[in-house]
Amino acid sequence: MCKGGEQPGLLWAPSPRRISATNLEKFRRVAEVYAGKELPDYASLHAWSIENVNDFWSFYSEYSGITFSSQPRCITSGDPMPNTRWFEGATLNYAQALLYPSGVKDTDTAVVSVVETGVESATTFAELRRLVAQAQVALRREGVGKGDRVAAFATNTTETLVLFLASASLGVVFSSCSPDFGAEAALARFGQIKPKLLFVSEGYYYGGRFFDTSQQCAALGASLGITSVISLPYLNDRWKPSPGTVTWSSWLEGDEHQLEFIQLPFDHPLYILFSSGTTGLPKAMVHRAGGVLITHHKEHHLHNDIRCGDRVFYFSTCGWMMWNWLVSGLAQGATIVLYEGSPAYPDSGVLWRLAERQRLTFLGVSARFLHSLAAQDLSPKSYVNLADLRTIASTGSPLSPSGFRYVYEHVKTDVHLASIAGGTDVVGCFMAGVPISPVFAGQIQGPTLGVDLVALNNRGELVIGEPGELVIRQPMPSMPLNFWDDPNGRKYRNAYFTIFEGLWRHGDLIELTSNQGIVVYGRSDATLNPSGVRIGTAEVYRPLESIPEIVDVAAVGRQVGDDEDIWLFVVLKEGLKIDSSLEKRIRRVIRMAASPRHVPKRFFQIDDLPRTQSGKLMEIAIGQLVNGIKITNLSVVANPEALDQIADQIQKSN
Repeated sequence: MCKGGEQPGLLWAPSPRRISATNLEKFRRVAEVYAGKELPDYASLHAWSIENVNDFWSFYSEYSGITFSSQPRCITSGDPMPNTRWFEGATLNYAQALLYPSGVKDTDTAVVSVVETGVESATTFAELRRLVAQAQVALRREGVGKGDRVAAFATNTTETLVLFLASASLGVVFSSCSPDFGAEAALARFGQIKPKLLFVSEGYYYGGRFFDTSQQCAALGASLGITSVISLPYLNDRWKPSPGTVTWSSWLEGDEHQLEFIQLPFDHPLYILFSSGTTGLPKAMVHRAGGVLITHHKEHHLHNDIRCGDRVFYFSTCGWMMWNWLVSGLAQGATIVLYEGSPAYPDSGVLWRLAERQRLTFLGVSARFLHSLAAQDLSPKSYVNLADLRTIASTGSPLSPSGFRYVYEHVKTDVHLASIAGGTDVVGCFMAGVPISPVFAGQIQGPTLGVDLVALNNRGELVIGEPGELVIRQPMPSMPLNFWDDPNGRKYRNAYFTIFEGLWRHGDLIELTSNQGIVVYGRSDATLNPSGVRIGTAEVYRPLESIPEIVDVAAVGRQVGDDEDIWLFVVLKEGLKIDSSLEKRIRRVIRMAASPRHVPKRFFQIDDLPRTQSGKLMEIAIGQLVNGIKITNLSVVANPEALDQIADQIQKSN
């Protein structure tokens, strides 16, 4: 490992011994033979992977060992995005790949389920297969088959995983959200897809409190017109199924059954994920089974160096795509660890103690979580042993340079910090970690293999060293098959293909750096435009990392005629109040680190910033309030009281 300082911003570089042990390095050597040319570093490997996308994905499908029951006639159909079809003629089963990975024994642990109350359970691969077989019988008994939908309003426990895998084994399309969404937000999602069955969690713990959701579950079932609602168990004494539901254990009762896997086309729908719905009804994205399997395999195996026997954890709920991403880790022969509860209860060290206790090799959290630990001056390395931990991943929002430094200073010195970014839209990553390359503060290490990622300015020109739109120039197998109830594809095309003809414009503002890394500035639709100059919100946030009083911050634009002022909403450490002295310091550090145009016009102190159920900052919603625009979909807001406080502050200031 190299110490920082050799290059500006360099925090970590893998040793030659560590590089040689990675899955990515082993793949690079084999790829050189296949390509018939030298690929000496990641940049050249990536360039080769996008020179001929068909060749790359054909090669990776063989290298990965993904089993096709019938072989593909071609890799892509040749149709332009978004109509590209993948591996036509090939058939497989996603659940089969996860339940029978290479190298595992029946007695190996497949899943560890942990609830914040302290209850834990472990399930071997043999036990998981048996449970999935039972669920298969029950689904068939209900008359549910290929192409039908089932929905889970569910906690992050083993039973939800079993239901998903049983659905996938039969070609049933799965969809889920967590019970903290509430019945209204769940209905906005599930109501679009008309599921045949509804599975619910009628209670859960969060932050030491028990939440009874039985009434919400009943209301959701009634609104969907589903009479048979199956109540999933919860690992605590307070859980009691409602009289009107069918218990999971009784639903599973039946004869012993040999596990079967229906062989399905590569592009067969696996599950439906939903956008956050902050600007209207959530978009229902249909994801293809083969595309999910091969994409997650590439990201897990190569970019995150997950190996057979590893123990893998990502903090998530069943309402965030990272749950789907984590589940696919079973295909590596890894043990996946599910956590149900708060990441800060009974204190902010709970996940680090989990990492020590479960001997995690891979731990994933949100950038917000790491930033909150830094704001609390917590140093996990002082109280836990993370000797087994090789990789820490961060996503959900950009991890700031100080967030990067915090990990190396206070969590673990010799660790691969993999900041990753993608979206529910592709249920995976556009850019991710590169375990054979150095880590620089504030930078994602590179685009993932097979992803033709560029930054374009408003004129559609390639830019390096300055912010531009994140654009994908060639198809990816995990792009949605379609949107639900979008027969002519208009919603799909309007979502990504109207700005740059024929190219996927994702809606993020990024910069490609001289280190071949990527800086993410935030959503481009939340971009600030004072005096006509385009500014990513992260350009305002980063200078503020030097001000210890600030815990959280949001910058939005207030329209003033044809111009725009920047308004700043800040959350300060408990007991502190914003005053003229602090405002001057904020203005000064932003002016010095960025420019006078970045300096906010007005300041507001609030207790909390509004976030979606998956923890993403709702800059657009704050901007709507600031500009007098009504927010139409409050059901997606995890903490609507934050919006109320902002609205009150704005009203008082007028």
